[in-house]
Amino acid sequence: PQAGRDRGGEMIGRSIGALLLFAALGAAGYEIFMWVASGAHEIVSAGGLWYLIHRSSLNAAQAITQRYLFPWLWDPAIAWVLVQPAWAVLGLPGLALAAICRPARKVRGIFRKH
Repeated sequence: PQAGRDRGGEMIGRSIGALLLFAALGAAGYEIFMWVASGAHEIVSAGGLWYLIHRSSLNAAQAITQRYLFPWLWDPAIAWVLVQPAWAVLGLPGLALAAICRPARKVRGIFRKH
């Protein structure tokens, strides 16, 4: 292992990234399934998916954010994220974590340290 590299942090980051990518694939699959079943394509938003899965936690997150944390944060920022496609909201951070936390490549050839 390279000196100074946090191997445990890489593994946790890759695991969370993989879970987010798996969830993004599930959200995309659900969207495609609903499209085929109904014949009309309707984007499944992150907020809509959260509402379907556990509506009381969505309501609680909004109330806590607006009342106790940062009221200005919910309406412009979080509300915007919640209306985006669920596969994108889950997939983009998943891809970022997978890319950032990937294992270091082994150096081969004449530039290898002995």
